Amino acid sequence: MDRTNRAVTSRRSRMNARNVQGMRVDGNTVRRIEEMPARPRTPAPGYNRTGSRRPAARPASQSQKRIRQVSRETVRNRQKAMSMGRGFVLFLTVICMAILFFAVNYLQLKSDITGKIKDVAALESEYSELKEENDAYYSQVTSNVDLNKIKKIAIGRLGMNYPTEEQKKTYTISSNSYVRQYQDIPEGKR
Repeated sequence: MDRTNRAVTSRRSRMNARNVQGMRVDGNTVRRIEEMPARPRTPAPGYNRTGSRRPAARPASQSQKRIRQVSRETVRNRQKAMSMGRGFVLFLTVICMAILFFAVNYLQLKSDITGKIKDVAALESEYSELKEENDAYYSQVTSNVDLNKIKKIAIGRLGMNYPTEEQKKTYTISSNSYVRQYQDIPEGKR
C-alpha cells in the first residue's frame, strides 16, 4: 500500500492542480513533446558514419543475398485475395445493369408524366376558354329570344292552342324513380 501521510497527499494535490491548469505530463499514454525533431544525418557519398572512407562495394553472391522464399500456397492465397471471382464480377455487372435499367425507366416515366401534366394544363385552359365562349353565346341567344313574339306566331300563324282537359294526362311516380328538372316551372302556366 502507498503511504498516505501529509507529504504524499500534498504532492498528489500539487500534481492534480498542475494537471487541472492545463499542464501535460509526458509518459506512455501521452506523446512526448519534441520541440524540434532530430535531423537525420546522412554521410556524404563514399564515407561511412564514422567519417572514414568506405571500402569498394563487392558484388553480392547468392549466399549473401538472402532471398525469402514464399510458398506456392501463400502466393495463391494472396492472388485469390487480391482478385475477384467471375461469379462476383458477373453479379456486380447484373446489378449495375439492373440499376441502370431502372434509372432510365424512372427518368422516362418522369418525363412522360411531366409532359402529360403540361397537356392536361393546356386542355384545362382550352376548356375554360370554350366554356366562357359557350356561356357568352348562350346568354346572347337567350337575351335575343322574345317569348311573347313566339307565342303570337304559334297561336296566330301556326294555329296552335293550349291543351284541353282531355289532352292532359296525369301519372303517378313510383318512389324509387326520379325526374330531373332542368328549369323552374313558371307559376302562371300550370
